[in-house]
Amino acid sequence: MRKAVPAAAAAAAAITTTAEQAPAAAPDTPAETGGELLRILGVGFGLAVVVGGVVGQGIMRTPGIVAGALPSGAAIMGFWVLGAAIILLDACATVELGTSIPSAGGPYVFARRAFGPFAGTMMGWADWLNLIIGVSYVSVVFGEYAQRLGLGGSLPTGALAIALLACIFAVNWVGTRVCGASQMIGTALKGLGLAILVGLLLLAPGHASGPAAASSPVFTVTAFAVAMRAIAITYAGWNTSVYFCEEIHAPERNIVRATFGGIVLVALLYLAVNAALLHVLTRDQIAASKLPVADAAAAALGPASGTVITVLAIVSVVAISNLFMMYASRVAFAMARNRVLPAALATVSASGSPRMALACTAGAAAVLASSGGYERLIAIGAPFIFGVVATVDLAAIRVRLAEPNLPRPFKMPLFPLPALIGLTVNLTLMAAVIYEDPLHSMIGLAVLVAIGVAAKLRAPRVLISAPAASS
Repeated sequence: MRKAVPAAAAAAAAITTTAEQAPAAAPDTPAETGGELLRILGVGFGLAVVVGGVVGQGIMRTPGIVAGALPSGAAIMGFWVLGAAIILLDACATVELGTSIPSAGGPYVFARRAFGPFAGTMMGWADWLNLIIGVSYVSVVFGEYAQRLGLGGSLPTGALAIALLACIFAVNWVGTRVCGASQMIGTALKGLGLAILVGLLLLAPGHASGPAAASSPVFTVTAFAVAMRAIAITYAGWNTSVYFCEEIHAPERNIVRATFGGIVLVALLYLAVNAALLHVLTRDQIAASKLPVADAAAAALGPASGTVITVLAIVSVVAISNLFMMYASRVAFAMARNRVLPAALATVSASGSPRMALACTAGAAAVLASSGGYERLIAIGAPFIFGVVATVDLAAIRVRLAEPNLPRPFKMPLFPLPALIGLTVNLTLMAAVIYEDPLHSMIGLAVLVAIGVAAKLRAPRVLISAPAASS
């Protein structure tokens, strides 16, 4: 599944409120909250959340979509490389902001700094709600896979989903150090499992080579758009490390290493997966499959392939559920610190866990997982997956122009070209999602407008800034 994440229409609202609510250029001042997040995570954690935030169920499905749009194996491999290059460019804006404004909450903080509290509020609400929907969906997927293995067959899928959420909540409740270690272990197991599967596929007998199939598609602009959109969705989640800027040691260095290094690691893994698929299956076979990785495993491993793929999927969804819970709670924490949410959600335990924000996130996800109401909500929030990154691209340009003297440990090269490229790509993808499902997209935009109206009416009198982060 694509790690659902949200808040783009905030981009439009952000622009309209720039003049009205320009943020202070002064550095953030310490917040009076119940405890502080602990700076105890290293670059290994940063790499783990980037790789873990990207690699999910998408790579099981997307190669079929890409192969169906492109005429040859060489074109398929080339497009995955091109996709990684575009993501690396797009990441420049996020990394510049993450290293110069190293506060918990990621895009919410950036939008607020660039365009004011109103735009930040809209971004934060949309991002947090979509993350809650995402973790509820992934937990249900866990229940479905567990039942395929014969686990909990007599229980409703929703009950298994809630059981997973309870376990993840308990791990997060203990503290940042334990939760960070669990995420590193989960990502390592997921990556190792996928790497072993790739190795087994590459060692299996390859398909018989022959002339290009007559059904190979003609390369067109439409084919380019279909392939690149599928690849971009599969790379989504690369910005996860910036949600933990207050907890990662030396964010001015490690956010850079984690984000760019994580993207490169994912790109290499995705290239290996596609090379393995092209070794076992023909382009036509990949294009005709809804789950090409599973079909390739079946061809190479026989009857045991189903169990292998299911176990790998379970490891993947558990790891990503844990990650969603972690950074969704940081968004809630950041908003509560600014009184967008109740101040109680900004309390932090001595072990560094924002427990009230965590409990609120887990409770909402459990309700959705048990009700089955998450699927329509995912469709409603889908446009915001790309909008959140588009807003960050705009924010990077705005902050660079408004605060030229702000210390920037990392500065995007060729400013503002990378941000403009990222903005164009993300707005195009957002428009494509709206075009495909206008009804749910319009509902999502209406919900965001309603949140904005409520935020205006509430007009909090006291806003507490995030603490300045030290390395």
